[in-house]
Amino acid sequence: MKTWKTTALATAAAALTGMTSVAVAQERDQIRIVGSSTVYPFASYVVEEFGATTNFPTPVIESTGSGGGLQLFCEGVGVSTPDITNASRRMKPSEFDRCQDNGVTEITEALIGSDGIVIAHSADNEPLALTREQILLAVAAEVPQNGELVENPYDSWNEIDSSLPNAEIEVLGPPTTSGTRDAFEELVMEGASEAAGYPEEYTDIRSDGGYVDSGENDNLIVQRITENKDAVGIFGFSFLEENSDVVQAATVDGVEPTTESISTEDYPVARSLWFYIKEAHEGVVPGIDEYVSLFMDDIMIGTDGLLIEEGLIPLPASQSAEWRERVENRVDLQRSDLEG
Repeated sequence: MKTWKTTALATAAAALTGMTSVAVAQERDQIRIVGSSTVYPFASYVVEEFGATTNFPTPVIESTGSGGGLQLFCEGVGVSTPDITNASRRMKPSEFDRCQDNGVTEITEALIGSDGIVIAHSADNEPLALTREQILLAVAAEVPQNGELVENPYDSWNEIDSSLPNAEIEVLGPPTTSGTRDAFEELVMEGASEAAGYPEEYTDIRSDGGYVDSGENDNLIVQRITENKDAVGIFGFSFLEENSDVVQAATVDGVEPTTESISTEDYPVARSLWFYIKEAHEGVVPGIDEYVSLFMDDIMIGTDGLLIEEGLIPLPASQSAEWRERVENRVDLQRSDLEG
């Protein structure tokens, strides 16, 4: 468990909780959190500090992927369901509808910062420059040829473009339950479909070994890249920073993923990070309000916050203040917020 990083952290936590204990008997006295593998390291940090600096039990947190977490979150209201779910993309309207249908009618949405999706390869390799079009053609189930879509024939990168390495295409990526996968399909595949010659937006991923579903554990992708120097991996920017001694990122459309390029959205594969609160569980499961307040505090997600040291890319100060106010006031999420 992480120790208290600063006196300010302990002071903030004490102010948030009043250092009081909850005496009311509960069916469950630990907060349960599920969701995104990308948000998991940041939420885990808050979980550990919350357990260390308050009198509440340390929350239980699971990395289930964004889609998997939202599925669990929207199953209904009750202590058998999660209180909070993390997501590396915004809730979909269809997920909101499922929540409503199952009685999860009051939801607070929290935006905490941003992250980039990197295309990483071994640090021992020469630098790699890719376009979104080239990445799409490497991972797509079908590619356009002579005015029609055919089964992807590309086995090596230089078959797509002679300037690319003569290396087997093996892309290690997230599963369908992952918000990283959703964001990759939207920002890379959909974004490059027209330029690549597809008649409409295309997101079908090949299943012949060129793309390898590598689960929710991004550290395993890093490990496999170190074992196979031809492989490239798709994961969040924070994991790149944590493993910069063994992996490096390709540029995408000529832009290197950096804190600045992601925060300014110059890097074309940047996405926002979220969590969702089940309001019906507040006051039933102890500590939810206090946990949320700690997570949204400047000491965690501000421009000099502790999570910035962990790789979170902060929101501009004005935007962060706006979201903090929305969360403090428990502004209910509306379907219209998710449309368009």
